[in-house]
This record gives sequence, C-alpha cells and structure tokens, in this order.
Amino acid sequence: MQQNKLYVGNFPYSVDESQLRAMFAEYGEISELALITDRDTGRPKGFGFITFANQSAAEKALELNGRDLGGRPLKVNIATDKPRSGGGGGSRGGNRPRW
Repeated sequence: MQQNKLYVGNFPYSVDESQLRAMFAEYGEISELALITDRDTGRPKGFGFITFANQSAAEKALELNGRDLGGRPLKVNIATDKPRSGGGGGSRGGNRPRW
C-alpha cells in the first residue's frame, strides 16, 4: 500500500491546484496532485489527492489536518485504496420464471 499519497478534503470549491500545491509543497516534493471534479459538470468536488515523492514528506504534511482553508477545516489523511466491487450492476436473478 502506498503510504506517500494523501487524501485532502473539505476545501472550498474555489481552491485550485496552485493553491493546494503551494500549501503542501513546503513539506516536500509533490510528484502528483489531482483535484477531483464532477464528471458531468466539470465542477470541483472539494477534495483531491496529493502524492509526495517520499513517505516522510507525506507524514509531515498530515499536520495540515484541521488547518483552516477558506473558512473550512481541511481533512488530511493517508489515502486508502477504494475496494473494487465485482462489477457494475447486474441482474437480480436472471431469467427465472415468475410463478
């Protein structure tokens, strides 16, 4: 499991990538930053992921948890992999006869 990737959430929708990068760059080299947007509207969802070049930088950046950004307390945690489900949708029993 990758321990140098952080989940960052609860920030205002007005926050952009450069603002987050500036805030977190003081803790170490950022190798990837992804702001999550709504796929239909393209609007930000108020959370994202920051991957640091090493684990110690990510651990130091955890101290930003609870820090105010635009009037909202940031949520900063080590990112965890989302469990994958067995597939999409599916049927409820197939073609069973109805009695």
